[in-house]
Amino acid sequence: MATISVTGYTDQVSVKPGETVDIKISAENTDSAHVEIVRLIHGDEHPDGPGFIEEPIATSVSGDYPVHKQFVDIGNAVVFEDPAGMLDLDGSLSMACLVFPTTPLKGRQVIMGKFSLEETAGYALGIDRDGHLAFWVGDGRETDEIISPVPLVHHTWYLAGVSYDASSGEATLFHEAIVNPYNGRLGRVAPFDHTSRVQQRLKAKVARSTGPFMWAAATNAAPARGRFKDFLFNGKIDRATLFDRAVSPDELRGLSTGDLADSQPLAHWDTTVGYGSSGIDDVVRDVSGHGLAGVGVHRPVRAMTGYNWSGRHDDWRVAPEEYGGIAFHDDAVTDCEWETTVSWTVPEGTRSGAYAARVTSGDAQDHIPFFIRPTSPTAPILVLMPTNSYLAYANEMIVHHVPVGQAILAHAPVLTEKEADYYQDPKYGRSTYDHWVDGAGVCFTSWKRPILNIRPRWRSSAIGTVWQFPRDLSLIAWLEHHGYDYDVATDHDLAADRGLLSGYRVVLTGSHPEYWSEQGLDDLEDYIAAGGRLMYLGGNGFYWVVSYRDGEPHLMEVRKGEAGMRAWQAEPGEYYHQTSAERGGIWRNRARPPQKLTGVGFTTQGFDECHPYRRMPDSYHKSVAWIFEGVEGDVFGDFGLALGGAAGLETERYDLELGTPPHTKLLASSTGYSDNYAGVTEDILFNHPGLLGTQNDAVRADMTYFTAANDGAVFSTGSIAWISALPCFGYENNVSQVMKNVLDAFIKPGTLPGAGWDQEEKSWT
Repeated sequence: MATISVTGYTDQVSVKPGETVDIKISAENTDSAHVEIVRLIHGDEHPDGPGFIEEPIATSVSGDYPVHKQFVDIGNAVVFEDPAGMLDLDGSLSMACLVFPTTPLKGRQVIMGKFSLEETAGYALGIDRDGHLAFWVGDGRETDEIISPVPLVHHTWYLAGVSYDASSGEATLFHEAIVNPYNGRLGRVAPFDHTSRVQQRLKAKVARSTGPFMWAAATNAAPARGRFKDFLFNGKIDRATLFDRAVSPDELRGLSTGDLADSQPLAHWDTTVGYGSSGIDDVVRDVSGHGLAGVGVHRPVRAMTGYNWSGRHDDWRVAPEEYGGIAFHDDAVTDCEWETTVSWTVPEGTRSGAYAARVTSGDAQDHIPFFIRPTSPTAPILVLMPTNSYLAYANEMIVHHVPVGQAILAHAPVLTEKEADYYQDPKYGRSTYDHWVDGAGVCFTSWKRPILNIRPRWRSSAIGTVWQFPRDLSLIAWLEHHGYDYDVATDHDLAADRGLLSGYRVVLTGSHPEYWSEQGLDDLEDYIAAGGRLMYLGGNGFYWVVSYRDGEPHLMEVRKGEAGMRAWQAEPGEYYHQTSAERGGIWRNRARPPQKLTGVGFTTQGFDECHPYRRMPDSYHKSVAWIFEGVEGDVFGDFGLALGGAAGLETERYDLELGTPPHTKLLASSTGYSDNYAGVTEDILFNHPGLLGTQNDAVRADMTYFTAANDGAVFSTGSIAWISALPCFGYENNVSQVMKNVLDAFIKPGTLPGAGWDQEEKSWT
């Protein structure tokens, strides 16, 4: 019997009562699935904890639904609007573009054209299976082609074009390398000449194709294969032009010199037009006057250096004419565009929390998560789920790559069957820790696709513990066990509602709130300054810059810069985001290290062991001793669902030079880590042997506390593993006690314990 599988996603990350969430399900080897809505409470199945806990919710949508396999049309392209059929050519034509292939040997690829594989009709400029520039025509029955004898070299800019005279069948195909210091001046000329011009009489004529004119793809009307476009291109395209007549290669050369003013092309696409001061959209504009604009599919990457980049500027706003490059990847996915299976309008009064559509068919089951935030605050506590970070790691496979994973984890990763399958066929897209197939770093990540690791119970076999979302559910379970009233919201809600935090006395973070927008940081800092209280319960937080385009909360951009613990680095000149026009990288490189906000900042990571904390002298000061009431001894947290300790995985340190407020109390610290814990790269100016855990006093986890104006305060644990220690021993343990002491004080209005010295009483009040 064939194995049944079910999966899916929701159209929104978070909804409020009264709003509707659409649940999109795909299934294989079954035509029916049972759907229920559940509230998620605990997501870690570690035997030392309470196990997986969910609460089914009685809803009007619970029941059986017809399901089927839904396909994903992967890969970038630009599809051009042509209501008048001006691009539907069946006679003479010429076209040229500036092109930068990154995988010329991967197989046939279309650079630009209007070609339908199903109809064997149309025309296209592309790359053949052996890496040579080619021009294809299809007459409705068969194709003919002209191929350059000189192969294209990867990561090299070329002017490439073709002139085709339909009356004679004569085609002239040419390409020449753009020779400048940034495109390999010495390696792109004789004796390594990459210039070619070839002529050939084609037997087939161009027949009209019903498919659209596209960049980076040809039409394949075969949805049963899960592909609507094919011959996908990897690389960059900058500026292109199309004529409805045969013109000489010399005239087409004007594309690279800017001399096309008198040529009267049918279309001239200037990829530097339309750049705004706050971002770049997905529209490729035609400046010929014919209005033949195109729209990107799966967010082709813009704000990329073009053929004429001078190397003098790394901000595309300064020299937009040098940033015409648009990068295409044949494995990009930003929206699966599946049909909706179930729509649920959340009833008024529904409790805020982490939810999922539980989908079951036979032995197969999947939990499709989403969040419900309240219409207005209902409790003093807000749990801010780090959905930016969830998206950054969505379908992450970098640690499962054996050489890389072994270096990071200190052991060879062993994949589960599901992980191995996805590693071989990442059909739902990759994370920002991965590379597209051509080696470029993935800078866009989206909610609108099935995401393997944003699931309760998901456990990384490579790390040996849960990661992010299922770990953060341990905080929900702890709050439930101790009877606290709380609301749940997300990073996405914070982006949508500038006043979100102001209604709460206390904000609790998740275990790894690593990715933050400028607005989010500003709002959180304003909240604390106005008297809010933050409990930062994680490690490696407030680290990477992210941005969203207005109206697209599901799609996040990240560009990794020259510093930070990173799986890839953007190419020179490509550090600025296209969605927001701001510089990417780590916040520390924009003068906002995490220490300024929380008292601690990222200092190390390791995945072989976690440790306990030891109280520091500051913790006995009368102003903060209340935090440790009920905690016996100096050592605490020598247990946890994450590798046996409350301090570890990724940790943070107190550092006055990086902005830790000078009145911050260093409450506790965890040290003694193995050499698999190394200092973060942003601290390294020269490589030397003393960077490893046993030799580096910066390799530690620090717990801190400081007060702010208006009775605000920040408590930080400095460890990803902290939350995973809360459920141990039935939620009754010394980590839990510290947590209760702080939270109980933070939810009370007015002055905090130990906030001031009472001269008359001679004690801290």
